[in-house]
Amino acid sequence: MMFGGLRKFFSAQFLQPFSSIRGIKYIRTVNQCPGRNRADSLPGMEEKGMKKNLGKMMALGMAGALLLTGCGGHAETDGTMSQEAPAEAAWELPEAEYGNAGGAAADSGMESPSESAAGENASDVSEGALIEDAAAGAAEEEKYADIAKTPQNSYSRGKAEADEEDLYAKGSTPDGYIGSCYEFDEEIDNRSNQEEYSKWVEQGFFSVMEQPLSTFSADVDTASYSNLRRLIREGYDLESLPEGAVRIEEMLNYFSYDYEEPVGQEPFGVTTQISRCPWNEEAELLMVGLKTEDISYEQAPASNLVFLLDVSGSMGEPDKLPLLQSAFAELTDNLSSRDRISIVTYASEDTIVLEGAVGSEKRKIKQALNSLKAGGGTWGSRGIETAYALAEDNFIKGGNNRVILATDGDLNIGMTTEEELEELISGKKESGIFLSVLGFGTDNIKDNKMETLADKGNGNYAYIDCMQEAKKVLSEEMTATLLTVCKDVKLQVEFNPELVEAYRLLGYDNRVLDKEDFHDDTKDGGEIGAGHSVTALYEIVLREPLNHGIAESEIEDLKYGNEYRKRAGETSAAGPKYKEWLTVSIRYKKPAGSKSELLEYPIGYDSYCEKPSDDFLFAAAVAEFGLLASHSEYPEDASVEHVERTVRKLDLKDSYKMEFLELVEEVQ
Repeated sequence: MMFGGLRKFFSAQFLQPFSSIRGIKYIRTVNQCPGRNRADSLPGMEEKGMKKNLGKMMALGMAGALLLTGCGGHAETDGTMSQEAPAEAAWELPEAEYGNAGGAAADSGMESPSESAAGENASDVSEGALIEDAAAGAAEEEKYADIAKTPQNSYSRGKAEADEEDLYAKGSTPDGYIGSCYEFDEEIDNRSNQEEYSKWVEQGFFSVMEQPLSTFSADVDTASYSNLRRLIREGYDLESLPEGAVRIEEMLNYFSYDYEEPVGQEPFGVTTQISRCPWNEEAELLMVGLKTEDISYEQAPASNLVFLLDVSGSMGEPDKLPLLQSAFAELTDNLSSRDRISIVTYASEDTIVLEGAVGSEKRKIKQALNSLKAGGGTWGSRGIETAYALAEDNFIKGGNNRVILATDGDLNIGMTTEEELEELISGKKESGIFLSVLGFGTDNIKDNKMETLADKGNGNYAYIDCMQEAKKVLSEEMTATLLTVCKDVKLQVEFNPELVEAYRLLGYDNRVLDKEDFHDDTKDGGEIGAGHSVTALYEIVLREPLNHGIAESEIEDLKYGNEYRKRAGETSAAGPKYKEWLTVSIRYKKPAGSKSELLEYPIGYDSYCEKPSDDFLFAAAVAEFGLLASHSEYPEDASVEHVERTVRKLDLKDSYKMEFLELVEEVQ
């Protein structure tokens, strides 16, 4: 009977786990906790844990095979050992964790313990040897008890982890370095991540004598910042962020600033400030801010909107199609009876779900949205063709005609490359129909394709990672997102070589234009919506560094303060304080126009601030954080700690700026 018990033990430990190997991975997946370390679910981690358990199983199997085949002893026993071994019950495996071991043995044709005992022949093995075998079996049972008693969904945890839990369970965790030196860094699962981002060359410092003009197109996209927020919340640190995922200009333009409002017939209010560069002691920092007039949606012209929605199989995740449906329902609540709404979906084929519905028919529009199901391939180019054709059929002359594309960007049928999509959408923009691109989802988003479509299709690009972001883009900033007031906006900055030695534009690396493109109306620029603001920052190295002298408060305490001011004014009369440093030129077209207008703004020392505004300091902090997150080659003295100290001192007036501070604290 002792051998029967050993057979049953080895059958349960060896044969049954092999018979349910498929169940191991399945149970692990189903029981995975949402908030657990992502490394727990790595394919490599599963494989490592599997190999470890298989190694143990093979060791058990070899010993079990000897017993099951009778090798190593005779199948004979004397009458004194014919009674059942009472320890057999201890070898039963918990049903809830490993299934019914006895049942598994029966199903595999193995004899039960009672049948084994009845069929045992006399053995020439001594009683002492049997007792030794029983003791060895008990030792083996104890040795591998952790395998039998460990739940399937934690099989990859090693003994060292359990020992660590026992060590610290009593609340005796040591302080300082010793208490933390055995904590392993969390790993990010990059192997299953299929996200795609464009790569570009970061712009460095340019000598004014070699390149006096800096030319680039405006950009009001915000996708990079909200995507960065999502990545940080998923557990990425700054070093592990994907290359190309962070675009500094989109971080800057995500936020609102208290810039000057437009005056008269000019479309922009222009704000300029210069102060010391927080992370580069050898440079000054120039901020150029543009802002268009903000109007309510009720004041906007009638809209002809086509919702172009990706319903392919990749959109089946909760943060994709379900979030998309809620986001567009939010937009629907703000529509009016002057608007016309159509819905086109695409998967393996394209479908017109709704055509020319009145904006006030909110229930009808929402019912169409709620009826959508995900499945099939992704024929995005076919959907684009159909959506633009529908927009042209319902075109409102003098109105706001726009296609709103919502997708994860994962196109796999028809035109799929960036070059093909650029060629397709570039031809559509001449129709007078604008484009908004909304990105959804994680792990397989194609940021590069969505950005290409928006940039080349007279559009803007936002990333929706939560319902709060959907409300910001489609409700709070509805006119900025959907109503273009200036198109093909370009900026060109000319620096005065008498004062400026070198400069560097922060961000806009994939928006840089040749100097000749500024005056060429056939060259594409950026689109700016109503109430939008655009921010550009330059690091400027002067030929002769500014002599900041002493602070005004110190001068007031001096007996000869007036004389100090007089002499300081005399020595700087011929210096940079009384000359133009640079000129900012802006070209733009009206939404229905084809010829650009030119605006010029000279900037000198009158824009310099020893104590810059909160807007300046916040924008500088965002850019400094962006230098670190984008793995810039020019970070100088930038640090997360300095960003956190700077932002904490500011009077943050909105929840989005407060949220930025939370993100900074999270990566520290």
